Formats: sequence, C-alpha cells, structure tokens
Amino acid sequence: MPVGTQATVKGLTPKQLLDEIDPPIILSNTYHLYLRPGHETVRSLGGLHRFMNWPRPILTDSGGFQVFSLSELRKITEEGVRFQSHLDGSSHMFTPESAVDVQVALGSDIAMVLDECLPYPATRAEAKLSTDRTVRWAGRCFSRFREVADPERHALFPIVQGGMYSDLRAACVNDLLALDAPGYAIGGLSVGEPRPLSLEMVEVTAPLLPRDRPRYVMGVGLPSELPEYVARGIDMMDCVLPSREARTGRLYTSEGRLVIKHAQYREDPRPADPVCGCYTCRNFSRAYLRHLFLASEMLYSTLATIHNLHHYLDIMRRMREAIRSGTFSSYLKGIRASAVQQEP
Repeated sequence: MPVGTQATVKGLTPKQLLDEIDPPIILSNTYHLYLRPGHETVRSLGGLHRFMNWPRPILTDSGGFQVFSLSELRKITEEGVRFQSHLDGSSHMFTPESAVDVQVALGSDIAMVLDECLPYPATRAEAKLSTDRTVRWAGRCFSRFREVADPERHALFPIVQGGMYSDLRAACVNDLLALDAPGYAIGGLSVGEPRPLSLEMVEVTAPLLPRDRPRYVMGVGLPSELPEYVARGIDMMDCVLPSREARTGRLYTSEGRLVIKHAQYREDPRPADPVCGCYTCRNFSRAYLRHLFLASEMLYSTLATIHNLHHYLDIMRRMREAIRSGTFSSYLKGIRASAVQQEP
C-alpha cells in the first residue's frame, strides 16, 4: 500500500496515482489527520475519500506507532496514551475507543486497533506487559466498533504484538482470534531490529492466523524483502520507503538501488531502469532526473515517486501472477539470487 500519510501520497495527484501506479488500496495516518485538519473536519467534508478525491479503498492506522515513537512526549496508562502534539505541544489522549471513533469519522475502509508498539530491544517482562495491554485494548476497540461502525462499510483489524519473543506473539494471536476479525495485522516490526529477526517473527506468527483472511505486516520493507514476507504467508504490506527514498534521490531498479546525484549519471541517456514501463522511465533519462534533483525542482520528486511506487507495485503484480500460475517458488529463487548479486 502506498502511504498517503496526510491524505496525500506526497508528490502525486490522485489521477497520477491511479493512471501510473494503479494501487488497489492506499494508507493514511490517523495521528496526523487527527491533529490536522481534524477528523471532524474530514467527516464534515464527506470523509477521506471525498476529501482527497480517492475512489478506491483506504486503510488508516490507529496512530499508535506515531504516538509511541514520541517517547519524550507521551505517557501510557491502562486507559490509553496521553501525548503532546509535535505541531504545537498541545495535550491529547488516545484511548482504544477514541481511536475507533476518529477512524470512523475519517471514513476509512479498514481501521486498525490502538496497540502498544515496543521499541527494540525490549525485555521479556516489558514485552509481556505491553502485549497483554494490546490484547485488552483490542477488545475495547472491537466493543466500540460494534457500537459506532457499519460492518458492511468498515472493517477493523487487530494487531499482533509480542516484541521479538515468538511465544508471546503466539499467545497474542491466540487471544486475538477470539475477536473473529475480518483480517489480522502483525505489528512491532521495523522498529530497529535486525532484518532476519523481523522475518523470523513473521514466520512464526503468520501460520497461526486464519488462512481465509488478509494477513498484514505493518511498515515493511525493501523491494527484495516483499517476496520474503509473501513467502511466509503475508497478503498486505505498507511502507514509506519508496516515496521517501524517491524524494531523497534514491531510485529502486531491477539492478539495485540507484543514487541519482552521483556524477556518473550526469550525461547518462538511459532511463532509471531500462526494463521499467513507468511514465518516468518511458520519457526521461537519468541525466535529466539528476539535473532536476540537483536543481531542487519539484518535478523531480513527482517523477521519482512515480518510478519507485511503480517498481514496488510491479513486484506485487508479478507475485500475484506467479502465485496464480503456480510458479511462485521459482520466482522466489530468482529474486533471492538477484538480491545476492546486487549486494555490495
């Protein structure tokens, strides 16, 4: 899912997103939209879809990750989490109930429960306390959801936590299955842990989740990692990496990552990726992209974001085709071999 944090995928119009990227669903952020422009403002203007003119599904995260990343500006209690706005220092409170209320007001298709996202490393005792609280909060979220949401219009996913302890994650899954949710997320990854450990936690968690419902890993990953998560049973992923890296001059290609500011591209007439069919690669050279980047032209961010998101979504399309044709195993072998060759 491309990330549209503030009701926009940075650098792109909705038409560009539809025509050039064609994502079936995008993600927006509850924390940021709650603070600005405010969920009631979005509700009064017809909800997120109308507000940002996006005709396809939207998933909103609960804001938990953003709040818990404000370690100096928040306090966690059983009731919820009190935090200071990074914008003006004002005090706010997220509870499991209010997290649901805000997302219903935003009108997202898939909402997420409020969870506690631990940093890495965390002790087992810290992880146990946090995971137990996440389970209790999930129950409160679902109780509130049944009161205020239309289940034909909205879905609510719980989030599996447990730090880097496989038995805590298994216990968390067991507790969350009682909610009979339409989908389940795996959270608490990409928080500073080694990448192999992230994959290990998914490998032990995903098989415990229902096979007939979407399984979503939050906040991952590099292009070469996407097939690894899918191989472990994952259906959905999101990551700011393709759009953020695009804006800072890093393009993902079939040959590895390309840093466009390097002098070797000053007169390079080739597209960023010769095998890519995106608008950027069909029409512009590496030399032109480098010129735009060094000149701080806004067009650079648009063209680079189109390319990186197209590259990510193209990986997802190829995986779907491989799964349908029964060739995913050989596809995965090819991806792993290519990743080894591209290592510095």
